[in-house]
Amino acid sequence: MQHKNNKVLLPIVLSLGLMLSACATLPETDPNDPWVGWNRGAQSFNEGVDFYAMKPIAQGYDWLMPNFVRQAVSNFFSNLDDISVFINAALQGKFEQSGLDTARFLVNSTLGVGGLLDVGTMLALPKHREDFDQTLGIWGVASGPYLVLPLFGPSSPRGVVGLIVDAGLNPISYMGFYCPGSPWVATDIFVGLGVLKAIDSRANKLAFEQVLSEAALDRYEFFKNAYWAQRRYKISGILPPEEHILKLEEKSGKGLGPVSPY
Repeated sequence: MQHKNNKVLLPIVLSLGLMLSACATLPETDPNDPWVGWNRGAQSFNEGVDFYAMKPIAQGYDWLMPNFVRQAVSNFFSNLDDISVFINAALQGKFEQSGLDTARFLVNSTLGVGGLLDVGTMLALPKHREDFDQTLGIWGVASGPYLVLPLFGPSSPRGVVGLIVDAGLNPISYMGFYCPGSPWVATDIFVGLGVLKAIDSRANKLAFEQVLSEAALDRYEFFKNAYWAQRRYKISGILPPEEHILKLEEKSGKGLGPVSPY
């Protein structure tokens, strides 16, 4: 009877041992990434949209548009973004830089024909990149956990607030108010400019493809680490130690922006 009981108990004991062993080897949950299930799903969705839509459109745009036209489009959107830049620089206490950024915006908006030409750079008024997420970080607001947004890519709860505020500082967001008698025309212009900006931004990141294929064994971890490294650098000024981050900066020549190809 004892021998029979041992036969019954042995598989149970072995199963429990295997379960405990497996639990002991599971990686600890990253406290900065508690929503990893959602985040990986959102990144897979974004990469699918990018592979089937954004990347082919951006490649066609890059092939079709002459370089000077593409540069003019990039300059136009960059000039509008400078409104958010000089406001955030002032909010961060960078008053001298904010004054230079304001001068850059005014010069490019006038002499640069609405921002199509980057006259500011010619006059030694360099492009800076400040955002409200960075402003909140400098004010001491915690970022919260890592969060991947559909279509927007890597972010955080603080980053979501930053996106909303920065969008509110962009004149394109108020296009409808400038055409009160023609709301449908205003909507079409708003959507058209938004789509054009997204395509232009994606086309500017086509050069990342080779770097990503060489550097990223796990694309999810790569983007997450790159995002946190970039945020730390922008808020504290500490250079990111990861060599591939610096390679992306060097490759693009425009800063990381949203740390993803989409």
